[in-house]
Amino acid sequence: MATAVSTPEIVGGPEVVTGAAPTQPVNLTPSAIVKVKEIMATQDPLPAGLRIGVVGGGCSGFQYSMSFENAQGMMDKVVRFDDLKVFVDATSAMYLNGCTVDYVETLEAAGFKFENPQVKSTCGCGSSFSV
Repeated sequence: MATAVSTPEIVGGPEVVTGAAPTQPVNLTPSAIVKVKEIMATQDPLPAGLRIGVVGGGCSGFQYSMSFENAQGMMDKVVRFDDLKVFVDATSAMYLNGCTVDYVETLEAAGFKFENPQVKSTCGCGSSFSV
């Protein structure tokens, strides 16, 4: 199945930015977009979008979080990938700036993988990080 590559559009406050802007908080690969849409389609009611964030915890200090949301938060940046909205709160945007989220499947596991240029170190389990 061929997947069209979407151009992200950032919506935050009164301005709308399209294309790969340097201040873009997060980017999703085509395989991540397909998987998120697939999972979203099974939800009832259908969520408004995907929230990606950073929360305190884990053995290195921070962990990534992903959840479905029914509405945009007041201080969220919204990145659009065609009809998929990704919400990022202002605090998480600082830690995610330039982060790429991919969906990978191997013989051993399948899941979302974060490639974050802000990360200085990760833990042994690979699910938490420090900046």
